[in-house]
Amino acid sequence: MSELIDNRKHRQETLKGIIRDLHAGVDAEDIKARFSELLDQVGASEIAEIEQTLINEGLPVEEVQKLCDVHVAVFKESLDKQFEAVEEKAKQMAISAEALQGLKEENSRISRLVRDIEELLTKISETPAGSDIEPWLADWESKHGELLTVGQHYSLKENILFPYLERYGISGPPTVMWGTHDEIRAALKEVSQVLAYARDQGASPRLSMEIGNLVLPALHSVSEMVYKEENILFPLCQETFTDDEWQEIALQLKDPNATVYKGKGESKLEPSLSLGGIDLDVGVLTPEQINLILTHLPIDITFVDEKDEVAYFSLGPERFFMRTKAVIGRKVRFCHPPSSVGVVERILEDFRSGRKDHADFWINLKGTMLYIRYFAVRDKDGTYRGTLEVTQDITEIQKLTGEQRIYDYEQ
Repeated sequence: MSELIDNRKHRQETLKGIIRDLHAGVDAEDIKARFSELLDQVGASEIAEIEQTLINEGLPVEEVQKLCDVHVAVFKESLDKQFEAVEEKAKQMAISAEALQGLKEENSRISRLVRDIEELLTKISETPAGSDIEPWLADWESKHGELLTVGQHYSLKENILFPYLERYGISGPPTVMWGTHDEIRAALKEVSQVLAYARDQGASPRLSMEIGNLVLPALHSVSEMVYKEENILFPLCQETFTDDEWQEIALQLKDPNATVYKGKGESKLEPSLSLGGIDLDVGVLTPEQINLILTHLPIDITFVDEKDEVAYFSLGPERFFMRTKAVIGRKVRFCHPPSSVGVVERILEDFRSGRKDHADFWINLKGTMLYIRYFAVRDKDGTYRGTLEVTQDITEIQKLTGEQRIYDYEQ
């Protein structure tokens, strides 16, 4: 076994074989006994690398997701030891530790909630049918409401940590984790339905069965996700990201909409400007891409600058009001019939003075319902820089009912 530990290629192949065996149904305890010396040294980044390689070789993400808990169980003892080492190292990595502090505090809160709910469920399950469970039920409803915010916690990982990992070619493990997030979100919605039933029916054998079959497994999944974050995801990130990236991540975790200012070129997220791209607040686009985006929007837009002159209008597949290139540079008051000029000038003056930020109108034009909105455009200092007109056909939007989710998409 020591030869495998010293030879990276053999070590990787052996670890891949272990995961394949798990997927083939080999008992996890048997694997732990046979490969204890090797498993004792496996860290978070190596597990992620192995899963990524297997996915690249054709192992379905759904299959990895299904047995993810089994993977963690096999490597748990090693992960616990590695976690202690990473925590010690993290004390010297103040930037990453500070960035992750909020997520770690959230995990502590989530874990406390799960324990509190489990204690309440024990009392409710042991209560005879027909007995009063109102005090416990009210407490469970309150704590379940708090637990539902775990979805926001998962969104921060999905939209901040995962993109950084993907830039390093680590896409499989984040995808697996995201799939589990969605399973937990769905399970917690089902728990909400159990709560509604409990509120309506009170203590009953059916409620006890639902608690055992649905609620407790959902809570277990939440706890398992906390473990995976603390012992796999966070250490993996700490081993992977640069100091500049941690500064960016810390800023975004505090404010997901914050503008990320690029550091000294160490970040793998710093986009290339070599192809003539324009460095925007978020991302880099070439003039061609900007033009394509604006002409493909399902709306008409016209921009009037701070001098009240038409500076731009979009050329989409169809326009609702005529615009010609001759209007570029034209005073906007001359673009309207005399009867409406006074209103237009009042809108612009209200925007310029700060009295208003938008004005909304809607009209029926030959059977088409148009929603016309004007927005004051201001810079970061609040200075008025112009007005944006947005016109949208909302005829079909008004007819929408129910839901059409992405999962309903038909090939």
